[in-house]
Amino acid sequence: MKEIGIGLLGFGTVGAGVVEALQRNGDLLAGRIGVRLVLRRIADVDLDRDRGVTVDRSLLTRDAAALIDDPAVDIVIELIGGTTLARDFVLRALRLGKPVITANKALLADHGGEIFALAAANNTGVWFEASVAGGVPIIRALREGLVANRIDRIFGILNGTCNYILTKMEREQVTFEHALKEAQAAGYAEADPGLDIDGFDTAHKAAILASLAYGIQVPMEKIHVEGIRGLSKADIEYARDFGYRVKQLAVIKAVGGEVEVRVHPTLVPHDHMLSSVMGVFNAVVVDGDIVGQTVYTGRGAGRLPTASAVVSDLAEVARILADGGRKARYSPASPSGKITFRPMGEVECRYYLRLSLLDKPGILGVVATVLGQHGISLASILQKEPNRSGRHVSVVILTHRAVEKNIMEAMRILEERQALGAKPVCLRIEDPGIEKAS
Repeated sequence: MKEIGIGLLGFGTVGAGVVEALQRNGDLLAGRIGVRLVLRRIADVDLDRDRGVTVDRSLLTRDAAALIDDPAVDIVIELIGGTTLARDFVLRALRLGKPVITANKALLADHGGEIFALAAANNTGVWFEASVAGGVPIIRALREGLVANRIDRIFGILNGTCNYILTKMEREQVTFEHALKEAQAAGYAEADPGLDIDGFDTAHKAAILASLAYGIQVPMEKIHVEGIRGLSKADIEYARDFGYRVKQLAVIKAVGGEVEVRVHPTLVPHDHMLSSVMGVFNAVVVDGDIVGQTVYTGRGAGRLPTASAVVSDLAEVARILADGGRKARYSPASPSGKITFRPMGEVECRYYLRLSLLDKPGILGVVATVLGQHGISLASILQKEPNRSGRHVSVVILTHRAVEKNIMEAMRILEERQALGAKPVCLRIEDPGIEKAS
């Protein structure tokens, strides 16, 4: 049986998972794809740490460049992370015409244009199923399963750390800080969790999904990013009272020839399945113009789920090489017409507003007037008892569809008029089950 040589850059959590998957199911894979995948070399800075898998020491090296250049290595897997050395190594492999498999969402978000262009120039390709949602096959779904569709909308829960924290806050009625500590203790959050809880990990993944859906490279500065840091458990509870659950969501839409890409805490209706995705699980909802709505869910991170996605790419590349081809599989679709990015201020959706109002006659009328002057109509309102000082009362408002810049300007005016006792909380509401706005 023909053999395909594999070079693995990065022997960390996912790298060890890839080795385990190949050792456990190597014979099964060979039978399914008709070629045998053989691990030729593994490069890492630490060659001594126990990874929970046993490999021949002769395969280990600290010299990543030598691994890439080795003629016995047909496919390079990049799992070192970061955007500096990883970029150099990926470009080196592509210049040699070697296919690359990566899980590096930041690398693709920041340098995807350069990487894919070099791959095409050298008649090879880059595979990246593991870069978004771990073991959930959303990349292949967009590239192949939904290729006949124009993509109208994508909604994604793409970060297990955030979803775990929000689930803890709701189920156990604890603060954000408490839930974060539990996530760190359970190994679901890093000691420095900023990349996850401030939304940037989700934004990198959103950029990749948008590029697949619309054939455009999405600069990070075009993505509106908000995280869940400091989200109040009061807002989790109020959202539940209104029939919603708070999720950290990537929202990608094509509206009127423009594309909007945003990441932020979002109220999702309880009766939509996206709302029921709990803990460290990820989920992606895709609306295609022909197929309608499809949903993909599963473990979004972890050693074996992510390794499963890497090995699925490995199997596809091995089939191509076995057939004598080195063609690039990623080819961004040409956008239909000129596509521009919609500024966040022009985004239109419904809003959840929690206002701390002075407890005096007429103040709610002032709020209603200011909102009305900015084209914002009220759908629901909930007023709680005053706080202990008796000076302020919490009022929660759900609006009908409104424009972001109008909401922000109305909040600014209310603060200016000293009607508010604290900074207002503004969260967006999305209903993935409702047909897209025309």
